[in-house]
Amino acid sequence: MPRGRVFYGWWVVGGGFGLEALIGALLFHAYGAYAVLLREEFGWSKTLLSAAFSMARAESGILGPVQGLLTDRLGPRALIRAGMILFGIGFMLFSQIEGPVTFFAAFFVMALGSSLGGYLPIGVAIVAWFRRRRALALSISATGMAVGGLLTPLVVLALSRFGWRWTAFASGLLVLVVGVPLAQVMRHRPEAYGWTPDGDPPRAVRARSVSAPPPVDAERDFTAREAMATRAFWYIAIGHGAALLVVSAVMVHMVIHVTERLGYSLHQAGGVVALMTVMQATGQVSGGWLGDRFSKRWIAAGCMLGHAVALMVLALATAFWMVLAFAVVHGLAWGMRGPLMSAIRADYFGAAAFGTITGISSMIVMLGMMGGPLVAGILADRTGSYLPGFSVLAAMAALGSVAFVLARRPPAAR
Repeated sequence: MPRGRVFYGWWVVGGGFGLEALIGALLFHAYGAYAVLLREEFGWSKTLLSAAFSMARAESGILGPVQGLLTDRLGPRALIRAGMILFGIGFMLFSQIEGPVTFFAAFFVMALGSSLGGYLPIGVAIVAWFRRRRALALSISATGMAVGGLLTPLVVLALSRFGWRWTAFASGLLVLVVGVPLAQVMRHRPEAYGWTPDGDPPRAVRARSVSAPPPVDAERDFTAREAMATRAFWYIAIGHGAALLVVSAVMVHMVIHVTERLGYSLHQAGGVVALMTVMQATGQVSGGWLGDRFSKRWIAAGCMLGHAVALMVLALATAFWMVLAFAVVHGLAWGMRGPLMSAIRADYFGAAAFGTITGISSMIVMLGMMGGPLVAGILADRTGSYLPGFSVLAAMAALGSVAFVLARRPPAAR
């Protein structure tokens, strides 16, 4: 790999941005719109649609430790490439479903692909390339997910004009054409390519240069076993899982709530998603900048309260301005908190076993991704309203802020 003027770590960030945008636009932000159309065609319940999303998150959590270990040992590029191929094939299979069994099977392949090609291996790559600007680099990459949300109205337009089957098949082709080449950009450790983290000069050169940046303190790397022995590991995982109770419920149910209960159109709901993701992008950039300068755990704790307040506003909404207020607050909280989840783990436990540590954490975090849609969906089917489910999830998110407050940096493992 040639050494150019631009630090290659920023190319890794750019690749992560593109991959996150694909996954966000085609699956995570668009799932709510697909859910509306699937309910119209098949008459499926909110619980069934929630169960598919939750099953996918369970798969991600169960395979997380294996995926993290493989990423640490094989590097992120191989896993991301395989993930994008599965993600594209999954969409093509999804376009052919005829019932719940084929729906669950296709969605499983899509979810597996997005997991192998998404958050964890991208984070492993970026954490290895950055230290001083780690939160900023992670936040820029994660902004791709928000940009994907901005593209959701285009997906909704395609769903309306061409139908969900053709849109799903075209999405699969797009993933194969764009996602697989983006995977080739990703690299693991900078030292293997003649770089150092943040693009700083080697120590021998830096020692002779008065104008070079100050040396970065060496990180103390924890093993996965050592990390699990700390309280911080568990508090971060619990807080992260509590946040995803809200995030996952919104992904699955927000569009249904806005269209069925509040009576707005699918295009208006797509506009809400777009506003939410504009605020998410704003939060990600500002959160990354703040996270490199101030306490990540206190920022995360504040964002948890933002998640809780936003969900209650959505639950109690009686006018469209309240839905827009939800989108602003939730988007900011999601954007600021999201990249800090990887950054705080890397700060506390180092980069050497980051993939394995994050993968093990995902077994706890997945409970939030699974539980949010199920709690909201089951209670909505039984009561005819999203208010009970959204209220429970908001309360749990507020309690999750305490976990981040308690997640103090552990003493050095060695």
